[in-house]
Amino acid sequence: MGSFIGHILPGTLFLLVGAWHIWGSVVRYVSNPKTFRVHVWNPVPGFNGRLKHLELYVISIGAFIDLCVELLLATHLRFFLGGSLNTTYFNNFEHSGMLLMFLIYGVVALFSEKTRYLPLPHSALCLIAATAFCAEYLLFYFHSTTHKGLEGYYHVLLAFLIGLCIISSIAGALLPTSFPVDLCNGIAITLQGIWFYQTAFVLYGPMLPSGCRLRDSNITCHAKESEVRAELLANVQLSVAVLAVLVGSVASYGFAASRYPNCEELASNSG
Repeated sequence: MGSFIGHILPGTLFLLVGAWHIWGSVVRYVSNPKTFRVHVWNPVPGFNGRLKHLELYVISIGAFIDLCVELLLATHLRFFLGGSLNTTYFNNFEHSGMLLMFLIYGVVALFSEKTRYLPLPHSALCLIAATAFCAEYLLFYFHSTTHKGLEGYYHVLLAFLIGLCIISSIAGALLPTSFPVDLCNGIAITLQGIWFYQTAFVLYGPMLPSGCRLRDSNITCHAKESEVRAELLANVQLSVAVLAVLVGSVASYGFAASRYPNCEELASNSG
């Protein structure tokens, strides 16, 4: 069983990084389609380059804070019980493993961009990001916490969005000049962040559908019809999220294109 804050924290990170990735991808493409390359992260301009690596710092620091919450605060440092791992906190141990992978990705990317000791190309960083998403996918697929009913349905949809992040990250390494691939990666990460928020508010917040309730750390529905209706509502919520992100992406492209009026000519020449 998860918690409200346990979904809001990662949801915020994914939402911020995903939305920034969409904007960065669009701006890089419309400014010069000929030189466009897939980037696993996007620099922040201005401030004399002081905030260039802000995205990587957000990922690294955010993953580290969330890791401390899961591994230190939630477990109260009671890692062992009777000489073996404390089974009470297996859920937290699993989450910590996933967060560690994103922390490793952020740190490796920072070392690659800021030092000469690990000069990795963006394609390699794409594969490292895909590995972190794979760890997240495996967590939800082989979770020690058995997600059933409505809770399980929300996590199945979450796993589907994580799968899109994996595919788009790998495709970024294989197709390093593809704008649709880069944009798709940003959209998938944004949708994952939104769905973390949606899960938090529906399962652990004020949006729990009628006929279902949270009791003894479990989501139960009074009848099968109530559970089916709640799952259909989840489908609608995901559809609205997809529509909102697509509209936002198109609006971002239109706004960026208005700042770079020669982008269409460059695109036609590059074709």
